[in-house]
Amino acid sequence: MSRTLASARVDMNPHQVEAALFALRSPLSKGVILADEVGLGKTIEASLVIAQRWAERRQRIILVVPATLRKQWAQELREKFGLESVVLEAKAYNAERRDGITNPFDRIRPITDPEIVICSYQFAASKKSDLAGVPWDLVVFDEAHKLRNVWRKSGATIAQALKVAFEGCQKLLLSATPLQNSLIELYGLTTIIDDHFFGPEASFRANYMVGKTGAQNLPVLRERLNSICARTLRRQVQAEGGISFTRRLSITEDFTPSAEEQALYERVSEYLQREDLKAFNPKGRHLVTLVLRKLLASSPTAIEGALGKIVARLELEQQAAEEDLDDFETGDEYEDGFDDGDEGEVERLSLAAELEELKATKSLAAGVQRSAKADALLRVLQRAMDEVQKLGGQRKAVIFTESVRTQMFLCDLLNQNGYGGKIVLMNGSNNDPDSRLRYKAWVERHKGTSVISGSKAADTKAAIVEAFRDDADILIATEAGGEGVNLQFCSLLVNFDLPWNPQRVEQRIGRVHRYGQKCDVVVVNFINRSNRADERVFELLEEKFALFDGVFGASDEILGAIESGVDIERRILDIYQQCRSTDEVEQAFDDLQAEMDALLAEKDTETRAKLIEHFDETVAERLKGRREETGLMLDLFQRRLLALVRGVWPDARVDGHQFHHQDETYTLDWREAETGAATFFRLGTPLADHMLEAAKAADLPPARLTFEPDAYGGHLADVAALRGKSGTLTAGIMTMTSLKAREELVIVMQADDGTPLSEDTAARLLLVPAKADAPSRSFDPQALEDAVQAALVERRARAAKEDEAFYAEEQSKLDAWADEAKAAGKLEIDAMGREIKQLKAAARRANALDEKLALQREAKALEKLRRDRQMSLYDEEIRIEEEQDALLHRVEQMLEMGTTWKPLVSIQWTIQ
Repeated sequence: MSRTLASARVDMNPHQVEAALFALRSPLSKGVILADEVGLGKTIEASLVIAQRWAERRQRIILVVPATLRKQWAQELREKFGLESVVLEAKAYNAERRDGITNPFDRIRPITDPEIVICSYQFAASKKSDLAGVPWDLVVFDEAHKLRNVWRKSGATIAQALKVAFEGCQKLLLSATPLQNSLIELYGLTTIIDDHFFGPEASFRANYMVGKTGAQNLPVLRERLNSICARTLRRQVQAEGGISFTRRLSITEDFTPSAEEQALYERVSEYLQREDLKAFNPKGRHLVTLVLRKLLASSPTAIEGALGKIVARLELEQQAAEEDLDDFETGDEYEDGFDDGDEGEVERLSLAAELEELKATKSLAAGVQRSAKADALLRVLQRAMDEVQKLGGQRKAVIFTESVRTQMFLCDLLNQNGYGGKIVLMNGSNNDPDSRLRYKAWVERHKGTSVISGSKAADTKAAIVEAFRDDADILIATEAGGEGVNLQFCSLLVNFDLPWNPQRVEQRIGRVHRYGQKCDVVVVNFINRSNRADERVFELLEEKFALFDGVFGASDEILGAIESGVDIERRILDIYQQCRSTDEVEQAFDDLQAEMDALLAEKDTETRAKLIEHFDETVAERLKGRREETGLMLDLFQRRLLALVRGVWPDARVDGHQFHHQDETYTLDWREAETGAATFFRLGTPLADHMLEAAKAADLPPARLTFEPDAYGGHLADVAALRGKSGTLTAGIMTMTSLKAREELVIVMQADDGTPLSEDTAARLLLVPAKADAPSRSFDPQALEDAVQAALVERRARAAKEDEAFYAEEQSKLDAWADEAKAAGKLEIDAMGREIKQLKAAARRANALDEKLALQREAKALEKLRRDRQMSLYDEEIRIEEEQDALLHRVEQMLEMGTTWKPLVSIQWTIQ
């Protein structure tokens, strides 16, 4: 793990290292749930696990995430861990299939470098056969509470498809709310990981969810969950002192559209509400309608440009589709949630009437002289900057819009109103002249450093962020442009356009309100007081989701209680489309809020606290210990890496965490690399891998080494105690295969008088500079062999003890599963017995003879079914025991340990 930690460009918090080690702990585990509270960095925890598996060459890895998070995950993996990924969606998938690639999900190919796959839940479920054809090393589900209803017989199509597609693969589930409304949801998530963790649903309900028995068994359930679910709370992390949290503060600015703007709104809205439209391809009508409504709310410039595209398409006698609305860059994220079915045949329609109507509407948009919302922006911007400055922040603002045309309109407006030369733009293409110039200057400035990634899109974005940090006062960003960027040096965010999706709003604010933010963050929103639907959307986001005030914004607890953000957007779109009056708008939003209140009221907070939240003081102490241990291990790793640098490149000059080699300065500290003063040196890069291969290929004959502790630059007490002594040392690689493959460096060291010395001392000795000469005498092969064999026996015994613990844990799990599986049959028989009694009682009460006979026949038929079930119960118990034996037998076969020894070097040593 030290290699993975040392190679990451991020400050690790101890709870994140703890969570990653938990996920990697057992070789028999089929996966875990990481359930830290919101704001604690589950993305970092998962990335650590991914990077570790990648370093182990287990590189068939897939992330299944909400569509809105796909690009953010890709950016995080590349920037912080140097891992390349591919976002697979319909367009890219179909293109690869056309190129002859049978299964685009399998990225381990003969010629190309492997890549991590990232896709949405909906897309993954639609391609379950392809997914099942790949032997995945790791499957990561972000926002995994989307899968918690997998136990249902209906209504969980996506979850059930993904469970089948990834059966048998190791899984990592990320969710702050694995238990939201009922214990059965937690049961559902465990079945995604391992069908043999709990027994059937009926026995789970009987054991843990019914009456006094369920309450009494909660400690048992908690004990069982300890091996599959880990959760850290914010207050525990604060107690440990690792993370401090700033607040977010809200400013709202009202505006009232002009008569021209209101007329434009009413005309476009009335047009979109008509059911007989011919202008749009039926397959994508809902999505086109959504985009047009968002552009209408953005600015007259945005809706004018969109209408121009549609008019141009209709003049060709073709229907418009979502690809015509490229001004709204994130439209591809809605492909799964707004699919209106098959296209069918597109007719060559007579669209003359609609064409003229849209031309007239476009002219109306072009005639709007001023934007009331843009005027509100000019009013509030200075006031908001003043507030930020009072809070200790810089007079900088990031302004988000959903439209590229609105972005350009705002740029011109602000340039004309006192902000000239202090604005940078960021969108999906970053192809404007100013961005191209800034990219060119940035490349020249960082030429020859590791700051340049080689990806023009990523580097252009980095150049714009740097320009905003160092030179500009305002960044105007679109949704696609702002994905994955860190703007923590800014603490003012302006939502010029407010998304309907609470997850999207949270992601925007998360660009500034994140780790490393030193100041409280101010969030500015605009409210159109003449549009009740717009007001209700803001109230929903502000009051129900608590997005704009407080320390953490929308919690996963709240977001997890609703359906996906796209579903929320679709519900809101339906309100805009169907409601013709203010009263209808009020009632529709009241109904939506009542549904959400009911969902939130159902959340079982108390049970979740009892099961997966550990309150004892030892948690904070353990995290403190993990911080110290991680620091020590990283320091040791870096010392060893620098020692290897000296050994392979004798000309290298080492200075602290830096070294100079072939006119280049390298650093092992990623923060130093961020400044551009040195290149980040980490394993996995071509230069470092070349160094490793050179070291492995070196011919190392026996030698005599004279170690010089005074030249080390630090004090090693155990090494210093051996001054004036000499002896022998041999090192080699021991490979063990059992429950998990182990490849360990074994160092055997002894003094000339035969006294064995600890391996820790030997490892520290090898960090000390030494002079090499030919051996002064021949080695005693038998003595070396005896010492090596003794060390290998000790290693095997240690590994066997560890394996025995894993085996005992697996056996205990399967015993519990078998007991519950057997109990399920008895529960079914008992339920039949109760139903038979009820039928017989009903028959006795029946007055009509035909009713009495029918109930008696039904009771007799059920009695026969119960007898048959009783007869089959014995066979079923035998089958369960056989399945349990087979599972344990596979584990027992894995326990058979095989070992090999590969000697590397033998030396005589003397310590001056």
